[in-house]
Amino acid sequence: MSKASIYGLTYEQLTAWLIEHGQQRFRVDQVWNWLYKKRVTYFSEMKNVNAETIELLEEHFVLHTLEDEIKQESKDGTIKFLFKLQDGNLIETVLMRFNYGLSVCVTTQVGCNIGCTFCASGLLKKSRDLSSGEIVEQIMNVQKHLDQRGEDERVSHIVVMGIGEPFDNFTNLMDFISVVNDDKGLCIGARHITVSTSGLANKIYEWADTGTQVNLAISIHAPNNELRSRIMKINKAFPIEKLMASVDYYLEKVNRRITYEYIMLRDVNDHKEEAIQLAKLLKDKRHLSYVNLIPYNSVDEHNQYQRSESETIQAFYETLKKNGINCGVRWENGADIDAACGQLRSKQIKKQKAV
Repeated sequence: MSKASIYGLTYEQLTAWLIEHGQQRFRVDQVWNWLYKKRVTYFSEMKNVNAETIELLEEHFVLHTLEDEIKQESKDGTIKFLFKLQDGNLIETVLMRFNYGLSVCVTTQVGCNIGCTFCASGLLKKSRDLSSGEIVEQIMNVQKHLDQRGEDERVSHIVVMGIGEPFDNFTNLMDFISVVNDDKGLCIGARHITVSTSGLANKIYEWADTGTQVNLAISIHAPNNELRSRIMKINKAFPIEKLMASVDYYLEKVNRRITYEYIMLRDVNDHKEEAIQLAKLLKDKRHLSYVNLIPYNSVDEHNQYQRSESETIQAFYETLKKNGINCGVRWENGADIDAACGQLRSKQIKKQKAV
């Protein structure tokens, strides 16, 4: 049986585990500091930790459950990592450079069952959830890559928007957030972390009840049930009425702005009519809403979809603005590599099957 990643333990869980195994409490801060501040490669590098504790850690945990499979670097500095898990599955992680810092997009599941008809992530169905350790380790591997470059750069922002539905892996997601947010560790502020959901209304209620200050993004992609159900099968389980009711609950509980992701598909959801409908949908909550218009990255397997024309995107943007909706256009990073989420993983699995 493979050992668990030590990165899967929150500070509180590590404390409880070490004390349960006969270690003194001060060892927790020592181990935590070596993991997240000094970012050791081996437990034996923890110089001020006694041999007994190191032996105990080596017996039960590992520091590496992800292996580098492929690394693609874009001219704009975006780096897409394809990692191999201990069971041989592949996941994607992306480092993006912005004027406000370095952001990493992490994956939460092996495959995806949400079934968005335009998305590369769903080409391969979900086989399992990632553990909290496997999610944290994506951040650690990217940070260690930056450390090796010797440029004193650090991951400052996280978006949970990679392969999978984060709210379908809720407990591990919350443990991941606890680890990366901890001020004794990576110390990435809650407001520098964004979690994106396809619209699991039941989990939005649960998320609101946690009171977390982490940013919430919702993949809306269409302003009415007929169109949204056609391109996102999750809408059949959680139609817009249920979704917006959970949004109202979240806003009442947390009172934080929500970002609505809207992918621009040519002649599908990019007409002025849809822009007006979207503005009406968000009208009563527009002071806490932001619409992120996303030009589509084409996917070979979904060739029925094309990117909206720049003029169409601009017209959609202007219609929203005229109707009082705060919005912007997100031009993609890494356009010269496998830009669409899940695309690199899908291509590599095809190659492996062809061999």
